[in-house]
Amino acid sequence: MIISGLISDAKILTEIALKSKAFWGYSDENLKTWTPDLTVSEQMIQELIVYKFVFETKIIGFYILNKPKEKNIELEFLFVLPNFIGKGFGNQLIHHAFKKAISLANETITLQADPNAVSFYQSNGFVIIDQKESSIPNRFLPVMCKTL
Repeated sequence: MIISGLISDAKILTEIALKSKAFWGYSDENLKTWTPDLTVSEQMIQELIVYKFVFETKIIGFYILNKPKEKNIELEFLFVLPNFIGKGFGNQLIHHAFKKAISLANETITLQADPNAVSFYQSNGFVIIDQKESSIPNRFLPVMCKTL
């Protein structure tokens, strides 16, 4: 079941983001560097569009959309706990995000993808339109877009 995130979910959503990122074999040093970027704050939950996936009473994934700008909305986060990766929960979250974006009168949705997630986003209709250097020098993240 996908439902709105609560302020009290901030810690668990952060833990999901960190565990999901670690699934891809990144070093502890990289994960420590990225922790501020992967932290879901109470303020984010108050100000942005946050939905969580609850499976058998446990939060197993979530997504966060930024506020729309000029008929575009940015997917800021989409993470699923490692035990649930590859089982369709991410697809359910991304399709929920599409419906939410459309309901807010957006025409496109954009994101910066982890290189390990590019094929997931491409399978859901995103195309690479640019790249942006990450906090690690000489590491570039694909910028992706999908027309809704």
